Amino acid sequence: MSGQELISKKELLELTGISYGQLYRWKRKQLIPEDWFIRKSTFTGQETFFPRELILSRIDKIINMKEDLSLDELADKLSPYSYDLNLRKDEIMKRNIVSSVVMERFAARDPANTVYAFEQILFLYVADRLLQDGAMNLDEGELLLSVLKEHFPKFEGKACELIFIRKMGVPVFALVSMPAELHFESGAKVVARVPLAECAERLKLMLT
Repeated sequence: MSGQELISKKELLELTGISYGQLYRWKRKQLIPEDWFIRKSTFTGQETFFPRELILSRIDKIINMKEDLSLDELADKLSPYSYDLNLRKDEIMKRNIVSSVVMERFAARDPANTVYAFEQILFLYVADRLLQDGAMNLDEGELLLSVLKEHFPKFEGKACELIFIRKMGVPVFALVSMPAELHFESGAKVVARVPLAECAERLKLMLT
């Protein structure tokens, strides 16, 4: 997937006014996903960075909701896939949440007033991002959507990652629990690794 703007831990704490202790307490309570803590080498040594847009939106939500909810209740509320929203097909296209190319290829039989649940929109959104990044073609998109529909529900809301590999031109998609360390045979090219929880968060930002 395409690059994202990062924010350093130091800048994040200064910008939001939260403490180091709060940040790591929220991480322990799973209010902030583990995979948002990105370790990078800098000229001063190892530093921690975050996806800027996602972390700022998440901290704003935590601060605004923590007066009324316990941290455990907040964790349930902020689970990436628990988003109670249905959207009509024509609204998805009008708001450019998913491109018309994807909708015409993968949802052509659905009338304009068809209502999609958040999970269905997420699958189309992931396919759209990979197509726009040039990582896959439309035929591979068919395979991707069938894998997501069949296997994503088995994770029951737990963090998982989409792995897309090719070997000798043959595409293979897999869903794995996170964090996962994967090793492939020689000749297999990892085309994309997509954390689905992060995609869900980005989609939520587009929908709100």
